[in-house]
Amino acid sequence: MARSATDSRFASALAEELAEGVLERFLRYVVIDTQSDPDSTSYPSTAKQLDLSRLLVDELRAIGLSEVELTEYGYVLATVPGTVPGTPTVGLIAHVDTAPGTSGTNVEPIVHRDWQGQPIRLPGDASQLLDPADMPGLAQKVGHDLVTTDGTTLLGADDKAGVAIIVTAAEYLLADERPRATLRVGFTVDEEVGKGTDHFDLGAFGADFAYTFDGSGLGEVEVETFSAYQLVLTITGVGVHPGSGKGRLVNALKLLARVIEGLPGERLSPETTEERQGFVHPERMTGGSSRATLWLIARDHDDAALEEHVELVRSIAAEVVGREPRASFTLEVNEQYRNMRPALDRHPEVVEAADEAIRRAGIEPVRSITRGGTDGARLTEKGLPTPNLFTGGQNYHSVCEWASVQDMAAAAATAVELVRLWGEPDRLGRSG
Repeated sequence: MARSATDSRFASALAEELAEGVLERFLRYVVIDTQSDPDSTSYPSTAKQLDLSRLLVDELRAIGLSEVELTEYGYVLATVPGTVPGTPTVGLIAHVDTAPGTSGTNVEPIVHRDWQGQPIRLPGDASQLLDPADMPGLAQKVGHDLVTTDGTTLLGADDKAGVAIIVTAAEYLLADERPRATLRVGFTVDEEVGKGTDHFDLGAFGADFAYTFDGSGLGEVEVETFSAYQLVLTITGVGVHPGSGKGRLVNALKLLARVIEGLPGERLSPETTEERQGFVHPERMTGGSSRATLWLIARDHDDAALEEHVELVRSIAAEVVGREPRASFTLEVNEQYRNMRPALDRHPEVVEAADEAIRRAGIEPVRSITRGGTDGARLTEKGLPTPNLFTGGQNYHSVCEWASVQDMAAAAATAVELVRLWGEPDRLGRSG
């Protein structure tokens, strides 16, 4: 596709026009600590997520969106009115929280303008190096403006890049004279702990379908996710003073360690699997010698294989604990989300529109799967078809996370094109 931008680093003239707005917002958003907490019983799981939610409410009102609200559960909702009667309502969604596993406190973003391909040593921790020789995605971005951290925290592109993309697109659409569909904006909380849509009211949102901007590489359209369980394995042993423990002490921590050791590392580990291959992954462990709990996640694109992963953990635990009759265990199985592919296959027009919008933004779409989950997976399961689109962020959940300004701008242009194309007369009724 011919590129009309004056700067050839940008996918289109529209992307170039949106770039500085996306970057300015992104830099403001990432310094707000919004980590979610998997152990919390509140919703949202951390009050600090609302710091960004409240800021977004003020910002959306200031730029002129209508029906702006902060719901009782921390969701931010807003509307860009359409200009063509009878067109479907399009939802654009991103999440405000960041991953709990890496610090999001005191984020110091650094913009590397016109990066020329040299390794980037992060100044806050000299051991952290972004080396294009080891990062193929980075090597493709020579000439781009890159945003990194100082190496001591994550950046938060997952998913504050998505938030900046949607807000920038919404502001542009309000001033745009071309026909457009009605846009509903939604910003969720607690996506990173698997609870982003627990209280999301589809009726109140009012979209016919939606798109999450929570992906990564340029042009990606993610239509397939893992199906996912969280497993909570608790082993109860016998706790006594170690000084008098002979013949009496049954150490629950040691039993849990044997369960972990019993997991098949070669074929069911995230370190050794790719594409559609599933895994069982121990995430964290708490407790003491008398009682200890292990949290694991089980993932697979095939639902039958996922059930086999659960039974594997159960059988390993039964074997380990069975060798010690004084010990016992429980295994709690919690569904987190389901593969969205079967449901999206029933709405091909929604995915095809994403492909077309990306092409209009000057990029070739790339159909891909994600080895994880998104709010879109849960929303699709609930009845709102929601594929996931790219943001330009990379190395998520890491102190070596980075984002391309040019790719974020291309995503913002894609968001604009999506709302425009669903406002075209020949698309009336296509969402049915």
